[in-house]
Amino acid sequence: MTSLFESIFLGVLQGLTEFLPISSSAHQRIAGEFFSNAQDPGARFTAITQIGTELAVLIFFRNDIKKIIVAWFRQSILRATLSADEKLQARMGWLIIIGSLPIAILGYLGQDIIRNELRSLWLIATVMIVFGIVLGLADHYGRDNRGLKELSTRHGIFYGLAQSLALIPGVSRSGATIAMGRFLGYNREAALRYSFLLAIPAVFGSGLYELKGALGDTAGTQVYSLSQTFIATGFAFVVGYAVIAWLLKFVTTRSFMPFIIYRVVLGSTLLILLSTGVINA
Repeated sequence: MTSLFESIFLGVLQGLTEFLPISSSAHQRIAGEFFSNAQDPGARFTAITQIGTELAVLIFFRNDIKKIIVAWFRQSILRATLSADEKLQARMGWLIIIGSLPIAILGYLGQDIIRNELRSLWLIATVMIVFGIVLGLADHYGRDNRGLKELSTRHGIFYGLAQSLALIPGVSRSGATIAMGRFLGYNREAALRYSFLLAIPAVFGSGLYELKGALGDTAGTQVYSLSQTFIATGFAFVVGYAVIAWLLKFVTTRSFMPFIIYRVVLGSTLLILLSTGVINA
């Protein structure tokens, strides 16, 4: 039996790690090994709790999101004449839609692999290290000459392809998209902001799809009950909201190096624990 404390802990962990480039799904997978039942919380639990963190994004960026939706609707549905600023907002709406397609398609087609093979701790440890190095190279060598106004359709697709890598626990949705943004020459804040906005359709789509499956799970195959999962989601929302504000302020003056070091250290430690049999997974 799982405990309420464990689900709350995982909810807080989700909120702390979702927006940092260190992979929330990897942290939930690893944390499960240290609980009393030493069991993977599961991709379904992770996807549902991510709804909480994305609700935090909706509220934090509510004004930006409202402008994007209104401008997109007026341009695409009403065929209204837009101001220059409204055209930029409408284009952002299309870029979010286009950038969401890769992860939506790959996530749906590969859901069985995602729930099983990709949750190997050996894979997660390796990916934590490799993509930590990738993010480090991108952040160090990336230029700062582009903002969100310069975001093109081609770059939006590149961002989307990068986000689809986050289907592998350990990659990190924000880490992959930020790395791509930095490689393309976008400043840290621009790369982070688009990462936040781009995640909304993908995370809500995945979370609601898994929630539907959880509601229909009469066999009780989930590690955590629905009530425990909902409580974890609530904690993820509260903690995630605080992390967004902190991270946006952090990246304006600091690099991503602390997160890169953390990824490499955690991945290396996990490989050692697996190799010595401390963790058997």
